[in-house]
Amino acid sequence: MNSTGDARKSSARQRPALPPLDGAPLMDPGPPLSQGERRKVFERRESAVRSYCRGFDRVLTRAQGSLIQDVDGCEYIDFLAGAGSLNYGHNHPVLKAALLEYIEADGIAHSLDLYTTAKEAFLEAFERLVLTPRGMDHRVQFTGPTGTNAVEAALKLARRVTGRQTVIAFTNGFHGASLGSLAATGNRGMRMAPHLPLPGVARFPFEGYLGADLDTALLLEQMLDDPSSGVDEPAAVLLETVQGEGGLAAASAPWLRRVADLAHQHGALLIVDDIQAGCGRTGTFFSHEFSGITPDLITLSKSLSGYGLPLSVVLLRPELDEWQPGQHNGTFRGNNHAFVTARAALETFWASPDLTGDVARRSAMIASRLAEQATLHPGFRVRGRGMFIGLDVVVPALAEQIRRACLAGNLLLETCGPRDEVVKLLPPLTTPDSILSQGLDVLTESVRAVVENTAECVGAI
Repeated sequence: MNSTGDARKSSARQRPALPPLDGAPLMDPGPPLSQGERRKVFERRESAVRSYCRGFDRVLTRAQGSLIQDVDGCEYIDFLAGAGSLNYGHNHPVLKAALLEYIEADGIAHSLDLYTTAKEAFLEAFERLVLTPRGMDHRVQFTGPTGTNAVEAALKLARRVTGRQTVIAFTNGFHGASLGSLAATGNRGMRMAPHLPLPGVARFPFEGYLGADLDTALLLEQMLDDPSSGVDEPAAVLLETVQGEGGLAAASAPWLRRVADLAHQHGALLIVDDIQAGCGRTGTFFSHEFSGITPDLITLSKSLSGYGLPLSVVLLRPELDEWQPGQHNGTFRGNNHAFVTARAALETFWASPDLTGDVARRSAMIASRLAEQATLHPGFRVRGRGMFIGLDVVVPALAEQIRRACLAGNLLLETCGPRDEVVKLLPPLTTPDSILSQGLDVLTESVRAVVENTAECVGAI
C-alpha cells in the first residue's frame, strides 16, 4: 500500500472531514521545509533504535483529544494513544489547566522523594477514588519514570521478601527492556538472545497458548507440585491479564483465579503488570477486577499521569513493605507535574462511573465492528478485552498492509503479537463516538481492500 502524503490526503477526501482540533491556529512549524528535509536531523542524529517513526514518518506538531496534526496541517485519528499512555486523549483541557496553574504558581517540579503538596494531593485522591472503594490497603512506591522501573522494583522486592530467586513468567509476556524485566519478557528479539544472560525466570504457557483444550494452569500446578520438575519454588508469579505486546491474549477469570491460588499455595507473590492494561483500558481501573483476585503487587505507569508525563508506581500490600530507606531509589521518582495531572485525571474520570459506562459502550461498538471484519476470512479473529482489542489476521504481511492502508486513510495504529500479526487498537477511552466510528470505517475499508488485493496470501491462512 502507498503510504505517501498524497495517498493519505487522497484517502482523507473520501471520508467525512475531521473536526478541527479546537479552531486555534496551527503552531508555528518553523521554516517552510518539506517533510523530507525535516527528517534529515532525525536520520542524522537520532539512534537507529528508533522504531515507531519508521512506520509513520511524519513530523508532528500538535494534538488534542483523539486527533494529531503534522506540520503540513494534515490530521490523523489516533488509535495508538502513546502505546496506551493517553487513555484520556491528548491535552485534556481539565488536566492541561491544572498543570498550567501549577507551573504558573512556581510549583515544585523535581523533588526526589521529598514531601510536596502535589504528591500529597495525588496520594489522597488515589486513596479516596481508587484504593478505598476497592477495599485495597496497598501502599504506593514511586519508582523511576517508566514501566520497566516498576517491574524491576516489584521483582526485587518479591525476591527480598521471599528469599527466593525464581520468577514464573508467561509466553508472549512483555514487561520492559531493562535486564530484570527483560528476563521475564518472552520476545526473543527484545531479549537479544543469546547476547544477554537473563537468569531467574521459569516460563510457562499463558492461557490458550497450547490450544483451547489444554488447561495451562493445570500444567503450572503439576510442575510446581512435583519436586522433580526442575522448577524451583518461585518468589513471584508475574503476568498481564491482557498481553499488550504479545498479541492481545486475554486471560479468563477462572484461569486468573487458579494462578493466583497457586501462587499463594506455594508462598509466591502475585504480581499483575497493569502498565498498559490499567487505568481503565479494559473498562475498570485495574484490569484484574473482573476476576475477583487481589494481587500482592501491581505495577502501573503509562496512563497513570493522564497526560503522557512519566509516572510509575508499584502498589504493594503493607506487610510486604520491607524496603530499607533508599534501598530502591531513582532520581526521577518525584515527578510533581505528573502528580498534578494524575490527580486531575482521577478526580475528573474516577469520581463517578461515567467513564466505565462509556468504555463499556465503546468497547461493544469496537468489538462489533471487528467481528464484522473477522468475517472477511475464516482465519481472522478478534482478540483482547474492553478498549484493549484488535484483529488477528494470522499473516504478519497482511497486518502490515492493513496498518499502511489505515495510515493512508489518516488513521494511526500499530500491530502486535509474536510476529506482528495482530492489528491493535488503542484509541483514547474518551474518543467521541463520531471520531471512533470514522476510525473504524477506515479500518474496515483497509481490511477489505487488503483482503481483496491479496487473495492468494489470505487463502493460505
